[in-house]
Amino acid sequence: MTTPFPFTAVVGQHDLRLALLLNAVSPAVGGVLVRGEKGTAKSTAVRALSALLPQVPVVAGCRFSCDPAAADPACPDGPHESGPGVSRPARMVELPVGASEDRLVGALDIERALAEGVKAFEPGLLADAHRGILYVDEVNLLHDHLVDLLLDAAAMGASYVEREGVSVRHAARFLLVGTMNPEEGELRPQLLDRFGLTVEVAASREPDQRVEVVRRRLAYDDDPAGFAARWADEEAAVRARIVAARELLPSVRLGDGALRQIAATCAAFEVDGMRADIVMARTATALAAWAGRPDVLAEDVRQAALLALPHRRRRNPFDAPGLDEDKLDQTLEEFSGEGDEDPDPDGPGGGGGQPPSEGPQADGGSGARPEADEDGEPRASGAGEQTPVRASEPFRAKVLSVPGVGEGAAGRRSRARTEHGRTTGARRPQGALTKLHLAATVHAAAPHQRARGRSGPGLVVRRDDLRQAVREGREGNLVLFVVDASGSMAARQRMSAVKGAVLSLLLDAYQRRDKVGLVTFRGAAADVALPPTSSVDAAAARLESLPTGGRTPLAAGLLKAHEVLRVERLRDPARRALVVVVTDGRATGGPEPVALAERAARLFAAEGVASVVVDCESGPVRLGLAGRLAGELGGTAVTLDELRADSIAGLVRDVQGVAKRRAA
Repeated sequence: MTTPFPFTAVVGQHDLRLALLLNAVSPAVGGVLVRGEKGTAKSTAVRALSALLPQVPVVAGCRFSCDPAAADPACPDGPHESGPGVSRPARMVELPVGASEDRLVGALDIERALAEGVKAFEPGLLADAHRGILYVDEVNLLHDHLVDLLLDAAAMGASYVEREGVSVRHAARFLLVGTMNPEEGELRPQLLDRFGLTVEVAASREPDQRVEVVRRRLAYDDDPAGFAARWADEEAAVRARIVAARELLPSVRLGDGALRQIAATCAAFEVDGMRADIVMARTATALAAWAGRPDVLAEDVRQAALLALPHRRRRNPFDAPGLDEDKLDQTLEEFSGEGDEDPDPDGPGGGGGQPPSEGPQADGGSGARPEADEDGEPRASGAGEQTPVRASEPFRAKVLSVPGVGEGAAGRRSRARTEHGRTTGARRPQGALTKLHLAATVHAAAPHQRARGRSGPGLVVRRDDLRQAVREGREGNLVLFVVDASGSMAARQRMSAVKGAVLSLLLDAYQRRDKVGLVTFRGAAADVALPPTSSVDAAAARLESLPTGGRTPLAAGLLKAHEVLRVERLRDPARRALVVVVTDGRATGGPEPVALAERAARLFAAEGVASVVVDCESGPVRLGLAGRLAGELGGTAVTLDELRADSIAGLVRDVQGVAKRRAA
């Protein structure tokens, strides 16, 4: 077994280590979500924590780690006789991103259940993690239904498995830790809220600290056991402090003054629901116990807010996480001294500094800008380039979906055959049986009962009789935005509205668990502003900084998008694409620009790629160029107004109707 890197040898990362230790003191805090760039000791710190946890007494032979002093009366391996039990180290169980539902919650032997009528249950990772740590690396990439199961079990302290009338329940109380790189995509806000604490980690920019990180890592790699031995005393001291804090925790006093500060802070930052108040109260109590104090002080409330609130104040995925500390200090000072004699909080004072102005200012209504000529084109290549304009207010976008039925990753956009959803049929299982279609299984076994010598009421079922349920749900797609940033768009002052529309579609893609990519074209070429990714906030940032100006190389934009799709099919062949071209349809620059653009568009039509053209043309005279482009793509054209969810009712039917006409 590999010797883990010592927890106390981790350099820096104070907030990360504190959040983990507070959960070790009080698992009721609700776990930790660690956000940060790769290579910042996230996984190292989590794995090291398990070595600091006290030994766990368990009932000998119990697969569900029952406590001999308070055995679970509903344990599937019970009932247990009272006794001293045995002790073992606390476990740290890792949940792989690609794990199945059966691997997480456990699996029933359906064949034995049907043939013998017994509950043959194989425990999953939730049972293994009971009274230990459950660690999910890249939790933002975990399928939504697994995250839901995971967080439900963490909230209830138990796991329930229901399969075809067979029910199993077992205790599942664990310290939940998730790590993620925000560049790879965000968690849904309702899932963020289920983690008790969150911390942001980043590599130090201090040379001396970076040198020490490298020095310790090299020393550990050369001699893990020897390196761990040099930190044994520090590890033992922290372990003893955890035990002492756990013993003190029940007697820590959370006074009315501290409670008022907690409630006022949550109200001031407009967090939803009451979970934040409860988590802050538990965190502040754990902080006091960790410090060896019998009472919760204002400084505990302040630190609890910094750990428990940043991820709860986000209203959409494009809001930056964080907390205004000046506002926090003002709130704590305003409600200090009411009911308790709490000292002033440590750190920056609550003196009257106002938070930075957040008033949105229109970019450019009256500001001087270079203008294009009357035809919407700059007077020379590169002329007429504008500074980036701010997107208009996003809106709820009409649903765009890919026609047909796919088999891609679980999501919420297009129809697909998935593990979850409504049952539409049955088939022979390919590999392990996960979703039994009971009626089809009985139908397959029934004709063979006499030949199999059935003599009792039980049904004689063999492996060949088993049928897997075929289910239809929703999948996530690759939504590739191809955005015209040329002078013809900017001259009409449409880029603010265009960016607002694309931002709205990005928000929709976030909610539907899509991957997104961004191709822009202007001047003489097209660029991949953002390769396909699950991070829609990264796409929003690239969109916000997008400059405009120059000619309109429409063909270059389409060809670049076609190349992006070709490469992405090799990486993720099951994920279907939806191409959203945002343009007024103009094509200028180079020989025969219109003909070349039409030929590029036909590549998408020939491959059956679903596409939508967002027509940005404006003015009293409309040339219909975007509609012609949509026809060449084999897709449909919609105006900016028609993208709004409350504008028209038939947009999805239009997209699907085009596909049907093309197939006919």
